[in-house]
Amino acid sequence: MKIPDPFLQRFYPGKRRYLLPLLRSLNTHNNPHSSPMESSDIKKDQPPPAPEDPEKKKKKDEKAREKQLKKEKFLQKQAQQQQAQQAANVSKKSEKKTVKRSAEDENPADYIDPDTTLGDKKQMSRQLAKQYNPTAVEKSWYEWWEKSKYFVADASSTKPPFVIVLPPPNVTGALHIGHALTAAIEDTMIRWRRMSGYNTLWVPGMDHAGIATQVVVEKKIMRERQLTRHDLGREKFIEEVWEWKNKHGGTILQQLRRLGASLDWSRECFTMDDKRSKGVTEAFVKLYKQGLVYRDLRLVNWDCVLRTAISDIEVDYIDIKERTLLKVPGYDKPVEFGVLTKFAYTLEGNLGEVVVATTRIETMLGDTAIAVHPSDDRYSQFHGKYAVHPFNGRKLPIICDAILVDPKFGTGAVKITPAHDPNDFEVGKRHNLEFINVFTDDGEINSNGGSEFLNMPRFKAREAITEALQKKGLYRGSENNEMRLGVCSRSNDVIEPMIKPQWYVNCSDIAKEALNAVTDEENKRVEIFPKQYVADWKRWLENIRDWCISRQLWWGHQIPAWYVTLEDDTLQELGAYHDHWIVARNEEEARDEANQKYNGKKFNLTRDPDVLDTWFSSGLFPLTVLGWPDDSEDLKAFYPTSVLETGHDILFFWVARMVMLGMKLGGDVPFSKIYLHPMIRDAHGRKMSKSLGNVIDPIEVINGISLEGLNKRLESGNLDPKELAVAIEGQKKDFPNGIDECGADALRFSLVSYTAQSDKINLDIQRVVGYRQWCNKLWNAVRFAMSKLGDDYIPPATLSPDALPFSCQWILSVLNKTISKTTKSLESYEFSQATTAVYSWWQYQLCDVFIEVIKPYFSGNDPKFTSERRFAQDTLWFCLDNGLRLLHPFMPFVTEELWQRLPSPKECNRAESIMIADYPSAIEGWNNETVESKMYLIESTVKSLRSLAKERRDRRPAFVLCRTQAVTDIISSHQLEITTLANLSSLTVIRENEAVPSGYATTVVNESISVYLELQGVNSAEAELGRKKKIEELNKQIERLEKIKNAPGYEEKVSLQIRSKNEEKLVSLKERLLLEETAGLNL
Repeated sequence: MKIPDPFLQRFYPGKRRYLLPLLRSLNTHNNPHSSPMESSDIKKDQPPPAPEDPEKKKKKDEKAREKQLKKEKFLQKQAQQQQAQQAANVSKKSEKKTVKRSAEDENPADYIDPDTTLGDKKQMSRQLAKQYNPTAVEKSWYEWWEKSKYFVADASSTKPPFVIVLPPPNVTGALHIGHALTAAIEDTMIRWRRMSGYNTLWVPGMDHAGIATQVVVEKKIMRERQLTRHDLGREKFIEEVWEWKNKHGGTILQQLRRLGASLDWSRECFTMDDKRSKGVTEAFVKLYKQGLVYRDLRLVNWDCVLRTAISDIEVDYIDIKERTLLKVPGYDKPVEFGVLTKFAYTLEGNLGEVVVATTRIETMLGDTAIAVHPSDDRYSQFHGKYAVHPFNGRKLPIICDAILVDPKFGTGAVKITPAHDPNDFEVGKRHNLEFINVFTDDGEINSNGGSEFLNMPRFKAREAITEALQKKGLYRGSENNEMRLGVCSRSNDVIEPMIKPQWYVNCSDIAKEALNAVTDEENKRVEIFPKQYVADWKRWLENIRDWCISRQLWWGHQIPAWYVTLEDDTLQELGAYHDHWIVARNEEEARDEANQKYNGKKFNLTRDPDVLDTWFSSGLFPLTVLGWPDDSEDLKAFYPTSVLETGHDILFFWVARMVMLGMKLGGDVPFSKIYLHPMIRDAHGRKMSKSLGNVIDPIEVINGISLEGLNKRLESGNLDPKELAVAIEGQKKDFPNGIDECGADALRFSLVSYTAQSDKINLDIQRVVGYRQWCNKLWNAVRFAMSKLGDDYIPPATLSPDALPFSCQWILSVLNKTISKTTKSLESYEFSQATTAVYSWWQYQLCDVFIEVIKPYFSGNDPKFTSERRFAQDTLWFCLDNGLRLLHPFMPFVTEELWQRLPSPKECNRAESIMIADYPSAIEGWNNETVESKMYLIESTVKSLRSLAKERRDRRPAFVLCRTQAVTDIISSHQLEITTLANLSSLTVIRENEAVPSGYATTVVNESISVYLELQGVNSAEAELGRKKKIEELNKQIERLEKIKNAPGYEEKVSLQIRSKNEEKLVSLKERLLLEETAGLNL
């Protein structure tokens, strides 16, 4: 290879000084066409040389002797290193024999934990088990923590409070993966704050889940006794629900213990217990007296399956583009939607007809008018006229309404059904129309709909009415129609707008206060994480509608309102007179108020049978769990709470309502921070669904389950045969071997690490399995440490990094930075970054580097390593103690188990449990950039050597070529670290003018370092192939950049800044190319 000087001068002016002699040496000594034999042949044909100058000969001989001395010195150095390595290997073999002999003598019982009495501190085995077993590790600790009252907050404490209210799971529920995510995140925060010196309170509770619980118990009594709730009566039915709740409810709270959730169980509550019920009643009464709760006759979202009103945000919408068949609860056949049906109304007096169109033809039974635009000339002659209803003869006025009617849409005439359509409802109020409800509460046609369709389900009536119109000659065809169909998020029933008297909360003013609490930059009182959800908060609260809080159920908080029926009232029906309602805390108070209002008159009191929306009591939760409306010690100490953590899907269902009610009734925001976690989907990004077979039960992940077990869970559900077959097939595909036992720690860590995906989590169980294997890595790290510390080791009270060996200084510096990074990430709710920081330190710095690099100190008890050995022991203990405490909030069980086994310093009073020990804090002055920079160079060198070695682990000699004195000094002084980490038999540091034997693979670390590793077998060809690929890629990049530079107009069109960057990049690429080309040659 011949490289001309001009090439160096042009592209490497800064490197020419050291590269030129190197390359000239290459050109003369490595010419493949030159050999000693050929040189002598040439000399035979040439005249004899002239006599040599004695002075020159003397200098030449001196150089030869100097060169020979260098060679001998080099060979001696290499022999010493090989001898040292062989001695180390002999020592290791001796150690292995000793370990083998001791293994034969060991007692298996020493590795098994003795039985522990429930609630006592765990009895651990004499020896640390050889492998991590989550079942054994996670046993007994929780009961001891709970019995020791480590979870209990103290209202009289002087510590700063940190308070979280657990989003109350439904009493009907079992733990699902969303609950597990919530628990993992919240327990991480609580444990971290507890260890950081806060008076932490995490309040557990359960929601009575009005609709869900009532449905479960109704199905139960129907299945067991063939009775409806109406057969039992309200009082008996409520007794049945309480009995079910006490027997089956609360399963989920026990499951949360299995996850390690450190909740304050002494403050456990239920939304319908006496204290919470008192708070709900007080809130309703106060809001009513402030004019914020009122009763009105309005259209509601009615669910015909559940037979109750639901709120706007409990309605999901399906976008339908064209004629579509959908399955509706209670109907055998799919129902058609996305169709616009036209029919004619005959005008009174034989004046002709008006054609109207609708997507819900069954509602025409309740039509009370036809609206047209006042400026539409087509219908001007019909203003004030009447059409005749074809089935009941009702006269329908032709009214003019410019607000509703668009003359360009459809026929320009609109049928008006005030009792069953939101827009028509407003028209009815504007024109004082009659409001006729034609449906029963369960969605059948009532008597107002006419005898021809009486008791017919609404969607069967749809078909019957269409057929009847055809017979009367009034049907005018149908066409596809794009629409949005509202369905109940709980029952999947198609929502029917129905006119009902209901109780409402006026949200206008309290919504503005809640909006300003988040968006007012000058007086921000609540902060939302991630910040992307602030826009959603703003959009919803700016467009909020009054909140319907009535529910036509029996299970729930019965509304504290009594209707007064006077003896002389003409209408005796409940609610007939709007002004006869009395809102009070109890019946006695209501009777006193009625006596004052209707002085001397006889009356009867009847309590409103409806109950309050479940979200009303949940919205009061941060207040009522702390004792409100009483001025309790808990309320004074812990309100407002610190942070509300929940899924982003209930930002409006629950979070916004808590802020509105908390500010109005509690006098302050209920929390200052809101953290919204992502929704969990399966590994393929699909929503979890029983019918897909992709629902993941956290307990099954913790304990493990076979594929047969997963299938049995599906078969015990209520899927139809087709859905069951699809679900089982899905399980076979996703979990062919079932789910491995992972343990709670691995599941928690995995879930928290996923939170970087701020919208959705695509949960892959194999990632959880990976963290379970990582737990084994931690386990082995502590096993190694215990074996090197010894039974008599006592840790020092303090450490001084300056006195420690290089590797110890480095691990303490990176630990210090990891502590800072983890704490900062937790403070900013970047939980994924916190897990990454902790994981990276344990995995890549402690286990992969530090533990490996200190092993020579403990090999054979070499006396020259006596001080290093003691320093390494102290540093290792310090790292494990701090590292386990750093990790504890994420992985409580394994960290407690391992931390309890660590020896403790004599001088300090160690905490009884890791969960009440201090969380690590960064120590000023421990960061060491110089040491870290050197270790980075060492690790880069090791990485390159490992890359050359491929997968082979046999020890081989290596050389490091250093091109600067500073780098030479670093590499030379840390040969032991490089030799250990790269698994070398020897390491020789050389400069540019020193030779490397042939048969070595080489690669470039950076512009200052190249490494050479002895080749064995196929590695020679592989290394050469890899080098050629690098050269080829570099040539391509250079060619691309030069093409850009040589393009017409480059100098004029491209900015100076970009041109400079391109020039720098080109020079860098050519430097790398030269280094790669020269690396392949023997120096």
